Amino acid sequence: MTERVDAHVHLWNRATDPQDWIDPATMPAIARDFGTHDLREMLRATGMDRAVLVQASNSLGESVRLAASDPTVVAGLVCWVDLSGDVAAQLATIGEGARVPVVGVRHLAHIDPDPEWLLRHEVGYGLEHLEAHGLTFDFVVRDWQLGQAARVAVEHPGLRFVLDHLGGPYADDADRSVWEAGIRSLAALPNTVAKLSGLASGHRPGTWSAETFAPVVAAALEAFGPGRLLYGSDWPLAELGGGASVWREAVDMLLAGLTEGEQDRVLGGAAAEVYSLV
Repeated sequence: MTERVDAHVHLWNRATDPQDWIDPATMPAIARDFGTHDLREMLRATGMDRAVLVQASNSLGESVRLAASDPTVVAGLVCWVDLSGDVAAQLATIGEGARVPVVGVRHLAHIDPDPEWLLRHEVGYGLEHLEAHGLTFDFVVRDWQLGQAARVAVEHPGLRFVLDHLGGPYADDADRSVWEAGIRSLAALPNTVAKLSGLASGHRPGTWSAETFAPVVAAALEAFGPGRLLYGSDWPLAELGGGASVWREAVDMLLAGLTEGEQDRVLGGAAAEVYSLV
């Protein structure tokens, strides 16, 4: 069995990296700091070995601090850099005191003031630098941005793109036609993969089950195939939906029709390949 890799987790210390998007009144489950000790406990509870740590804010300082995380629990870091700036210099800054390898870059495009940030020329130049450094780029977008994501992936065929949270999350009664068309368009490109993550974060505990997301996951499996899907807990945001263990159990149910080898691929093999983990 391959190493079990949770391909999408976050850590934060609000004293050094304020997470202003966390509303203590509506998000009490995550209105605190989360460190590697918490991560180790979560991985043990969900039967995973290590995790890919993903930036939570568009901050170089945060990425520098995350790169110093414990490598026994963090297999790699998807950091943030300003793609319109000197990418090589920023990556060198992050790497100075790093204990874990930088494996990719992400920008919170879904909340960027520019709704077409992905299509900026300077961003395109930055993506070329990522390809030269052997890194990936994580798309964090919503359904209406999937067309932009596909366009960018076409323009950079040598760069691997990872779609976070399947381009969601979604309400169970949402019209998914735009999303389904976007997913098929993106999945048709060989340099794209997607994460089974973040779907339950927008649902209160007890209001959802594996069946809630069965149509979404079935569509993702049809589009990408099990070989191009990565399991991610989206912890600690998973606590908003009932916890990482609940999501892990739901994923097991949703993948029950796959072979053991295909399940191993989703639960670690694909992440190891996509992010070049060692």
